[in-house]
Amino acid sequence: MIRDFSSADLLILLRATQWTVALSAVAFLGGLVMALVIALMRTAGGRLPRMVSAAYVELFQGTPLLMQLFMLFFGANILGLPVSAWSAAAIGLTLYTSAFLGEIWRGCIEAVPRGQWDAARALGLRYPHQIVLIVIPQALRLATPPTVGFLVQVIKSTSLASILGFVELTRAAQLVNNITFRPLLVFSIVSVIYFMLCWPLSYLSRRLEARLAAGGVRSPQLEALDQDPLRIADSR
Repeated sequence: MIRDFSSADLLILLRATQWTVALSAVAFLGGLVMALVIALMRTAGGRLPRMVSAAYVELFQGTPLLMQLFMLFFGANILGLPVSAWSAAAIGLTLYTSAFLGEIWRGCIEAVPRGQWDAARALGLRYPHQIVLIVIPQALRLATPPTVGFLVQVIKSTSLASILGFVELTRAAQLVNNITFRPLLVFSIVSVIYFMLCWPLSYLSRRLEARLAAGGVRSPQLEALDQDPLRIADSR
């Protein structure tokens, strides 16, 4: 039975927004951890780690996210491994996020001038200390704007979880529209909610990028390296 759109329907959409935010947070935080591993494998590992990490990135960047979610959800259940829509969406988005962030961070690590690596080696720093004390602080400064910007893509990509039946914002909008038959109103509200979630992050990313272009602030480790290189070398 068709009924008018009411405040109760708006409340349904707002509650579903919480699941969109939760799914985005899980995928982004999980992706951050995996991306760091992938970036280090691609820049510092031997030939086998480089090949494995490169294949991983190519797989998840070269196939549609929707297909990845289908394979995780329906494929796992066909094989007798019951996976909920939430779990499939969280795992799929985490893998997707890690592949793209891994490439972003790889590029930022490789953008650190080779002179910094050479200076760290000349001071006798071992590879873990080179990464932690010298390279990552500089790479992190470069990677922050695109990483924050990619979070916008993660939030928008959560809408694909509706295909699995997971009731996030897009799926809730479909359900509300089915009982109110007000698609223009319902999806206009949903668009505004997505905009309110994504625009602040896009703005923050642009501000960080502008600040980076203007020079930014050097890391404490790099300042210490300039002022007293032996102090870092002795701390290894």
